Amino acid sequence: MERGFTVWLTGMSGAGKSTITEKLARTIRERVGKIEVLDGDIVRTHLSKGLGFSKEDRDTNIRRIGFVCHLLTRNGVPVISAAISPYRAVRDEVRSLIGEGFVEVHVDCPLEVLVQRDVKGLYAQALRGEIKNFTGVDDPYEPPLNPELHIRTDQESPDVSVGRIVSYLENRGFLPPCQSPLPLGEG
Repeated sequence: MERGFTVWLTGMSGAGKSTITEKLARTIRERVGKIEVLDGDIVRTHLSKGLGFSKEDRDTNIRRIGFVCHLLTRNGVPVISAAISPYRAVRDEVRSLIGEGFVEVHVDCPLEVLVQRDVKGLYAQALRGEIKNFTGVDDPYEPPLNPELHIRTDQESPDVSVGRIVSYLENRGFLPPCQSPLPLGEG
């Protein structure tokens, strides 16, 4: 049976989780033929519809995502979870549930840069008090203490970030090494 794993991307809104997820999913699909993606925004409209943004509801949302990741991982399916998942304790619960197949990636970016990148204007609204319980503004984001990878999206490109994740997955035996085709005339 193939070895499943969960790449758990955690970070504040706008840090680059979705961009990295898109590129990483494409790379994993090319290597092993399958990948499931659980994007926090999409999960909230389906699996967690009706939940609000209280700490309790956020924890419930993350537990649901974690449970689905656990089921897929134990059945040999690679999974990427891209959700803010602001609270350390519930992320640690998910880590315990999934076990050795859990790869936590802190997608980090300073608040000043997130405000500049803010295409939806959410940070501006939160800073004006128009949005309550916004992670990183008036609700905490608890960064991981010991993630497998710490990515600073203000300091490296998405391609470099994805390369680092892929390299980690290869080194842990989750992904086969890249099989580059031989140049024409060799072989």
